[in-house]
Amino acid sequence: MNAKEIRIVFMGTPEFAVPSLRALVEGGYNVVGVVTAPDKPAGRGQKVHESDVKIAARELGLPIFQPEKLKAPEFIAQMEALRPDLGIVIAFRMLPEAIWALPRLGTFNLHASLLPQYRGAAPINHAIIDGERETGVTTFLLNREVDKGAIVGQVRVPIGADDDFGSMYEKLMTTGTGLVCDTVERIVAGDIDPIEQEHIDETTLRPAPKIFKEDCRIDWTAEGRRIVDFVRGLSPYPAAWSPLRRDGAEAGSAKIFRVRFRAEAHTGTTPGTIRSDGRDTVSVACADGWIEIDEMQLAGKRRMSVRDLLLGFREIESYRFDDGRTL
Repeated sequence: MNAKEIRIVFMGTPEFAVPSLRALVEGGYNVVGVVTAPDKPAGRGQKVHESDVKIAARELGLPIFQPEKLKAPEFIAQMEALRPDLGIVIAFRMLPEAIWALPRLGTFNLHASLLPQYRGAAPINHAIIDGERETGVTTFLLNREVDKGAIVGQVRVPIGADDDFGSMYEKLMTTGTGLVCDTVERIVAGDIDPIEQEHIDETTLRPAPKIFKEDCRIDWTAEGRRIVDFVRGLSPYPAAWSPLRRDGAEAGSAKIFRVRFRAEAHTGTTPGTIRSDGRDTVSVACADGWIEIDEMQLAGKRRMSVRDLLLGFREIESYRFDDGRTL
């Protein structure tokens, strides 16, 4: 059978899934339905927000399904009526077996890591935070366990010294598009030899759980290289941050987006101490040197370069950052 003739159901929600959806349609593949998250109010005005995938699907003229409950009989009936041959999932909710087992060729997922490493909701962030110098994308067949299905294909992507979450997100989103189309072709041709993820020593794996605000707090007692990777792995979103103190009292907080490390022995300087020339530089003491901040955002202000920030924040050395906690 020609891969362009099979009936594909695509499931996804955020921007990361959009290029793959567009590539499938523009490549002539037969996407018969798109499943995405229900619209929901967002922002100060609680304006109804549509998912990126829904917006793209509407532009492409594709049927859209937005079930509140994936196990609802009416939704399952809708999927059965589509008679799908193959399901594709990118950044979507956990599917019930009634949905992922429905297509005769199965359902595969695109994950932004080199599985089995970094299973979970935030694989790009955690790979950079952990100091990895390589990551990638993986397609795997869905089964009853999260991110543990048999691996179909992988593409490796290096993590450069200047890469952060934002740049790696873009790279993996683009790379994943090619892998998705290649996986469709191989599945239809019967040219796959799935690699099972069973019998893996779980203690050798690094997880990638969802990241919450408190997980993003900087520990200035850590080594400089670790702090740099921590900031890179969270920039620009959700962003590393640290509370500020002045004269022992709480004095707001700051998000930090771009930093560099300078190794320097210092005695009598506690981690979190701020040093600045008042014009161009802001440095923060860490375990084995100084973290030089290039971009940051004070609470209630916009993100800006340190040079711009210092134009209106002349007394920065009278502040210090809380030590934080162990990363």
